[in-house]
Amino acid sequence: MIRSLRDWQSSCITTALEHFALARHFFCQATPGAGKTRMAAELAGRLLQQSRIDLVLCFAPSCQVIEGFRSTFSAVLGRRLDGQIGAVGAAFTYQSMEYRDEGFWQLLDNYRVLVVFDEIHHCAGNDSLSSNVWGQQILHRIQDRAAFTLALSGTPWRTDDRAIALARYSTPEGHLVCDYRYGLRDAIADGVCRSPRIVLVDNQKVKLTEQLGTDSTVRLFSGIAKLLDESPVTYEELLRHDDVINQLLDLGCNQLNELRLIKPDAAGLVVATDIEHARQIAQALDEKGEACCIVTNKSPDAQQMINVFRHSASRWIVAVGMISEGTDIPRLQVCCYLSRIRTELHYRQVLGRVLRRTGEIDDQAWLFMLAEPTLQSFAERIADDLPDDLAVLKEVHMPGLTPGSKPGLIENIGNIRGQGYGVEDRAELAGEAGARSSISLGSFAAEPSYQVSFSHHYRQQLLACF
Repeated sequence: MIRSLRDWQSSCITTALEHFALARHFFCQATPGAGKTRMAAELAGRLLQQSRIDLVLCFAPSCQVIEGFRSTFSAVLGRRLDGQIGAVGAAFTYQSMEYRDEGFWQLLDNYRVLVVFDEIHHCAGNDSLSSNVWGQQILHRIQDRAAFTLALSGTPWRTDDRAIALARYSTPEGHLVCDYRYGLRDAIADGVCRSPRIVLVDNQKVKLTEQLGTDSTVRLFSGIAKLLDESPVTYEELLRHDDVINQLLDLGCNQLNELRLIKPDAAGLVVATDIEHARQIAQALDEKGEACCIVTNKSPDAQQMINVFRHSASRWIVAVGMISEGTDIPRLQVCCYLSRIRTELHYRQVLGRVLRRTGEIDDQAWLFMLAEPTLQSFAERIADDLPDDLAVLKEVHMPGLTPGSKPGLIENIGNIRGQGYGVEDRAELAGEAGARSSISLGSFAAEPSYQVSFSHHYRQQLLACF
């Protein structure tokens, strides 16, 4: 059964229909989890009813998102979106665009086509010189031939600072111009998205032991930020540390237990760094009596695994290169962020996976991560939907508008005693019976090796958004 439209979806559709009377391109920024795909399907339906279009083409960054588009559009329009005879249109990945022949693109000349671009920030460039491959396809194949185009994004900026394809930017400020904006603050107030609770995990006494031959030195650090700033230890190495993994998973499991008392099918997501890391995390979950499934970008049946998990009551899914963007699993309410990727775009997209609200009782989302300075800065400004240092170009020559202001947040809940696990990390430490959970760095005998260990006293800081 199709739910009634949310207020923001109805408002956006009305605005888009009015906009299309004057211009062909519409840009919608709506926070992850707000329901952009449903809005796009309803807008397509209105345009079909008004006989303003004949067909719909959708493009998205992944097969998983494409499946979501096909399902939603078919449910809303009552017609398939699979490109077969009798379908209302088709949906494809951005990667496939460059492999379509001219006969395919001729559809845009022979029919009035609405082209929908999901997560349009993947497509760069407003000219042939600044465009990436996907942006070039849009500029050369679509922008002047489609009857209408609809661009969607929850995080409308690029990490390389290039312009987004088809986007407009204000002059001279360079701010991205959105034809419709629906931010996280509005979505939470409307009961559309869950309120995020971001927990930063730190340790007040980190010991680094340096071994060179028979000599050893010990240094103490008051936190993870100090360790990363003043030692050879890297963030990725910490993510593979058994003690770090166990601490984050314990917090996630405890929170999930609480949530499932209210919502029995609530689930957790762990974002891992690579396949080996995912297996290490899965083993840690197994040792806690927690069943999980692993899905990676190398899994041949990844979509089927995600679909099975979506409709099950299983507790945990561990993902590598999946479920970070656009994938719809509404029962996800807890996330442990153990990815080495530290870009604000990726971070917000991951958080978006646990924000989608399904009812009155699931009003909170939880994300657990290390207190790494870059990630902490992302968390502290999660309420700003279009950060001025990201959704802005240094040089623009297009008219437009300037977006709004920046809200603030932060609530500190102080020190909480954690647990020690005494689990040795990997083969390097197998012969050291007295070692606490630690990590060994350095692969050459002539170079110093390092071991990191943590005290039992973990510190947690809660960033309570809204």
